[in-house]
Amino acid sequence: MEEPKYPWETINMDCVTGLVPGGKENFNACLVLVDSYSKSIRCLSCHNEDTAMDTALPFWNNIISTCGILKIIIIDRDPKVISEFWTNLYVIL
Repeated sequence: MEEPKYPWETINMDCVTGLVPGGKENFNACLVLVDSYSKSIRCLSCHNEDTAMDTALPFWNNIISTCGILKIIIIDRDPKVISEFWTNLYVIL
């Protein structure tokens, strides 16, 4: 894979689950996004039970709206989950 040329062009995305519930909304998972260019990390609080739309909306609000459209997103998840995520992201657009 080609090295990214600028920040937030390419990211790795995964979800850490099974965390101790915390905060006023009892979040028990975290969506972790790593910029391949700068190695900076953004963590979005979430729940183990979140749907694809529950994930797509904070992704849009916290990543796309501030960093722009990404060129490559690397996700190590079930293809069905990835498809649902992208479908919901396009609904938001």
